[in-house]
Amino acid sequence: MLVAERPRPPGYPAPVANRDEIVAFCDELLEVEEFSDYGPNGLQVPGAAEVTRVASAVSANLETLQGAIAAGAQLVLAHHGLFWEFHPRALSGPMTERLRTLLDADASLAGYHLPLDAHPEAGNNVLLCEGLGFEPGGRIGEAGGRQVGFVGHSPDAVPIDELLARVKGLIGREPLLQGAGPSEVSSIGIVSGSASSSIHEAAELGLDAFLTGEPAEHAMADAREAGLHFIAAGHYATETLGIRRLGELVAERFGVEHGFIDVPNPV
Repeated sequence: MLVAERPRPPGYPAPVANRDEIVAFCDELLEVEEFSDYGPNGLQVPGAAEVTRVASAVSANLETLQGAIAAGAQLVLAHHGLFWEFHPRALSGPMTERLRTLLDADASLAGYHLPLDAHPEAGNNVLLCEGLGFEPGGRIGEAGGRQVGFVGHSPDAVPIDELLARVKGLIGREPLLQGAGPSEVSSIGIVSGSASSSIHEAAELGLDAFLTGEPAEHAMADAREAGLHFIAAGHYATETLGIRRLGELVAERFGVEHGFIDVPNPV
């Protein structure tokens, strides 16, 4: 589903931007060369050189790509791109359909994974931290040789029920709560996506709570025994903020139209 942003008045000519300049802007902003990732960051599928509309999305699955093309996008920015080191090197049927969708429309795809999680201003984790009312400080959660998450503090402790309500209000889904943390939370570690193993680091740091996307079997007992709250708010849901913000920054910088393609995943 397309979530429209910055609608242009009828008859108003759409600015045209150069695809490679947009990608270079994103690459530089996110410092992609500084990360060792599980797949390539940056341009993955080249299409038309001229761009009037950009679509942002969490994952480059077929439904997302079809939605982006239907919305008239010449460039798709995805947090989870097409190519990963754990995928087969030969094209599968589903991967072929994804590529055909892009190539037939002469549309480009750029993916930004760990650099977008880690960015201190436009990243998933800093936006989650700030959106929940905590001041970002230290880092937490190693991935690809870098810490990509944030530790947040609040001078006014937040009741756990209020924190859960803030999570739901920010990302639009009910979070799962486990553990045995304090009734009021003044410190939290945040690593979006699949980072339940970082709960041990949160415990070592003495944090009141730890938030990630996906739960894990061990997390309930680990959180109880460490005396902290473990909050699983959904892999997809915790990674909508950064890629959407990247699309907004591109729209602001280059004057192109931007829309977020929302294909919710219960995981």
